[in-house]
Amino acid sequence: MDYKNLKVEEEGALAVVTLSRPEKKNALSTDLIEELFKLAGEFALKSEITTIIVTGSSDYFSVGFDLTDPKTYEVFSAPLAKRRKMMAFGPKMCSAWENLDQITIGAIEGFCIGGGISLAVSLDFRVMAESSFIHVPELTLGMNMSWATLPRLVHLVGPARAKEIVIFAERIQAKDAYDWGFAQRLCPDGEAVNVAKKIAEKLAKMPPIPIMMTKQTINALTTAFDKSVTHMDTDQFILSTMTEDFKEGVDSFFKKREPKFKGE
Repeated sequence: MDYKNLKVEEEGALAVVTLSRPEKKNALSTDLIEELFKLAGEFALKSEITTIIVTGSSDYFSVGFDLTDPKTYEVFSAPLAKRRKMMAFGPKMCSAWENLDQITIGAIEGFCIGGGISLAVSLDFRVMAESSFIHVPELTLGMNMSWATLPRLVHLVGPARAKEIVIFAERIQAKDAYDWGFAQRLCPDGEAVNVAKKIAEKLAKMPPIPIMMTKQTINALTTAFDKSVTHMDTDQFILSTMTEDFKEGVDSFFKKREPKFKGE
């Protein structure tokens, strides 16, 4: 199918998916999230594709969840029962990408923020350009980090580093992200996709079925208890968006000022 916010190129057994909302720096709108979910469903049926690269532009991977998306505020204003179902679109999208048989590689240039990290940690590997960075600002906006991101992040960097990334909400430069285990390759700026393709070339010389089975076994081993700690992610997010601190966090974000949280 045709996608408005994605570019999909297939090169033999390799597919390259490019997030394409340049006017919003690849902010994850509800439409883009839905497209990513549907695309994962398409790839799940394509045995001829064995490796998928997900990337953004030369300046950014994604600025994160789109707080300016009008559809987001439709979700916020919906009745609670409907809101709980509507808010599941993010975690379902990430889960769909994590569960693919194909090996998936994130090629990150520039910044990868918030929901962009949720997508990135749902992939198997991450390549980061030397001047790129990650940033999880959710807590500074009065929100929790949801979409089942926390266990995936802990699996990569460990509990203390995950707390540092999420609670301190500071930029983590590519070198530190690599040293901590978030990224598996560092590369010169502008080379993230090319390095990801080299990984794909290495994979292409190996038997695809054992690779897929090994991936699924490792995922099963590492994520066996993830659902037990993330099943309330959406409810926590909804609860946090009903607080005065959330209103303060979002208002300060748009007005570019320091927030004043009161625990209310």
